[in-house]
Amino acid sequence: MKYQKRDKALILLSDGTIFHGKSIGKKGSAFGEVCFNTGTTGYQEIFTDPSYYGQLMVATNAHIGNYGTHLEEVESNSIKISGLICKNFSFNFSRVAADDSLESFFEKNNLLAISDVDTRALVSYIRDHGAMNAVITTEVDDIDKLKKQLTETPNMDGLELASKVSTKEAYYYGNENATYKVAALDLGIKTNILKNLAKRDAYIKVFPFDSKFEALEAWNPDGYFLSNGPGDPEPLVEAQAVAKEIISRDLPLFGICLGHQVIALANGISTYKMHNGHRGINHPVKNLISGKGEITSQNHGFAINRTETEANPNIEITHVHLNDHTVAGIRVKDKNCFSVQYHPEASPGPHDSSYLFDQFIENIKNNKA
Repeated sequence: MKYQKRDKALILLSDGTIFHGKSIGKKGSAFGEVCFNTGTTGYQEIFTDPSYYGQLMVATNAHIGNYGTHLEEVESNSIKISGLICKNFSFNFSRVAADDSLESFFEKNNLLAISDVDTRALVSYIRDHGAMNAVITTEVDDIDKLKKQLTETPNMDGLELASKVSTKEAYYYGNENATYKVAALDLGIKTNILKNLAKRDAYIKVFPFDSKFEALEAWNPDGYFLSNGPGDPEPLVEAQAVAKEIISRDLPLFGICLGHQVIALANGISTYKMHNGHRGINHPVKNLISGKGEITSQNHGFAINRTETEANPNIEITHVHLNDHTVAGIRVKDKNCFSVQYHPEASPGPHDSSYLFDQFIENIKNNKA
């Protein structure tokens, strides 16, 4: 077992509240919006999910790092969170399939992480007071300087972040001889989404977040996809314009998470920043079409306005979150378009939502017929 001397560290919230801990290894400071994920597994997928860009992640599970890391269990090419806050960090790991330790994974990605934090108290505080900006740091003797820097950190509300994680150049994924072609707008796309489309006989061309509809259309795809991603959906006016054009032409369109919000905005439905958001792997959702319940993986800090959605004659709510009754899925009436707020590709044990990819492919198939 590894023992080492560890520096003091702390979390400073934007309202001045402080929680204490110890550094994992790297020294310095990391800024971002503090939020928490209630998943008991899947930490590597969480850390590499582009939707978490700019956020300090609090892991509610008591042990992080105990099963190491595996090269195939990443959702992007690097860690996307700003920093990690946890209770017990495992420097040693026990898993036959692991490639490396989480400590080494952090070192390679230059990530600041702190442990020995009372995460139950911290999460309880965030639940009561809402997600807010914070800093995690080993510079514990200069609180005034940190407070000043924290005031200069932009708020997530109104912040466009898709440009920070989207591909710079279009690229292809899957078998070029596949039956179906899907044009995906990359707002922060997860690798497992591409895998789910590819294994359903789709060849995907992934486009930068600010691509015009004409660029996507020029590839002559059979269907279109709007991905997940970080930040506020309202500034993504180009993506909204793409969604409007696809819907107006009644072409097959599927949106997940941020893509779902963009589709709502394209239909005149506003979005709002949630008090805490939904981040975990056991969120209950009801499919209003089938009447069945789904255990889902979720990761979002914004949601679409339910009152406006219900009042929109062109939109039908297809899924609702059973904890707070927020909109979890919609479809555009008389159009080949639907979207969900959660992540059907995540499959955190349950595979309750994987049918949504089948539904998208079926829409493409029917449109081609």
